[in-house]
Amino acid sequence: MARDGVPMLMLIDEEPAQRRLVSALAARAGWRTIFANDGDMAIATLGTQDGLGLAAVLLDQWSPGYDAAGLIRELRGRRPALPIMILTAHNSVAIAVEAMRAGATDYLAKPVAPERLLAALNATVSQDHGKGELRPLTEKISAALSFEDVVGAAPQFRAALAIAAKAARARVPVLIEGESGVGKDVIAQAIHAASPRQKQAMVTVNCGAIPANLVESDLFGHERGAFTGAFERQVGKFISADMGTIFLDEVSEMPLDAQVKLLRVLQDGEVQPIGARRPMHVDVRVIAATNKRLVDEIEAGRFREDLYYRLNVVQLTVPPLRERIGDVPALCRHLMARIAIQPGLRSLGLTDDALALLMQHDWPGNVRQLQNALFRAAVLCEGDALTPQDFPQIAAHIRSRAEGEPLHPRLRAVPQTHREAAGITLFEGDGHVRQLAEIEADVIRLAIGHYRGRMTEVARRLGIGRSTLYRKLAELGIDSAA
Repeated sequence: MARDGVPMLMLIDEEPAQRRLVSALAARAGWRTIFANDGDMAIATLGTQDGLGLAAVLLDQWSPGYDAAGLIRELRGRRPALPIMILTAHNSVAIAVEAMRAGATDYLAKPVAPERLLAALNATVSQDHGKGELRPLTEKISAALSFEDVVGAAPQFRAALAIAAKAARARVPVLIEGESGVGKDVIAQAIHAASPRQKQAMVTVNCGAIPANLVESDLFGHERGAFTGAFERQVGKFISADMGTIFLDEVSEMPLDAQVKLLRVLQDGEVQPIGARRPMHVDVRVIAATNKRLVDEIEAGRFREDLYYRLNVVQLTVPPLRERIGDVPALCRHLMARIAIQPGLRSLGLTDDALALLMQHDWPGNVRQLQNALFRAAVLCEGDALTPQDFPQIAAHIRSRAEGEPLHPRLRAVPQTHREAAGITLFEGDGHVRQLAEIEADVIRLAIGHYRGRMTEVARRLGIGRSTLYRKLAELGIDSAA
């Protein structure tokens, strides 16, 4: 929520210096901050006019003995939909896990980086928020990926990766289009890692998270005294990325006046910080990403056509997860393996029923939402494998959709038997691949059940002869009546 169009943050902290720092950083992102000294004051504030307009809460765990988890549960009970972030000097995943079990939605470690706080605040009011799933500790599970590490076998997805791999070897700008959460940043990382610039820095800029009046300063830098408040010289992102790569995420959100100066950088290879007497030459490879069609933004007058053609030397579109639902099993295994190595968490299996449930979801938040759902389930799971009960929000969404509207077209036309077959387990709970004979036996059993014991049809559909089929039944110990 917001009051008068300005989102409000409540900081629960009694330290004046921390209050000044957080409020100043939040103000850069257009937030207004109110304060509470302790839990009692915070709970009382919820019922005030300001409290009713809160968009997020930031809780500073200022002492080891403080019951932050208890306060989070109390706040969550009173305002279930209110995003709650925890800020602690103890950089421990164990603390984060405890906080998330209590209902926290994000975790920040002191000293908090300005970009990290702004990103966390921006995430609370983004389209991804409100999907009913917790955000993962992205700073703990992020890792640079090569093209070999990118998960996905759908033809349209592999086609996009093929274009990206070819473009990686050149200096030309790359424009990546796709919905929020499809993995545009992952592909950008892979392009950089496969390029001749891999040993240099890749600087990421979220153009949508920078206040309009600070975009030019953030991108190109400024000299001390260049404007009111410029107490120190600031090196811009383009200069920091010299000889490397700059990733302009959500480039469609860049103001028009900043677009003019970005165009000049792409044309001339020169950056002039605000207040500088002369420009500076930079050698930067530009990768831009957007969740909007820039052609539509051009028609609406919000994006420059000449800049579009400069950025769109190589263009690729990442399909949404709902259009490559067959990649969900592989993505689940990949994401769960990354989650399992985090301190305080453990390796978990994924039941066939749970996988079948996940494959019925349309994933409006794409891969990011899937990652969030798995992370939440892993944190809260009490057993050895994730079950449908560990995804209550997903199950509720599917039920409500089934009552009010049909399944996604890709699933609507698929018989239930097929959707269940998609849940064949390929990996053991410890992450190792199951034996081929076991997987083959499962496939044969499913085929026999689907074709109601008509062995000629089973053999034909599996692409083998009847004699081969019966031989496999004997070798695998399968009853033909399975």
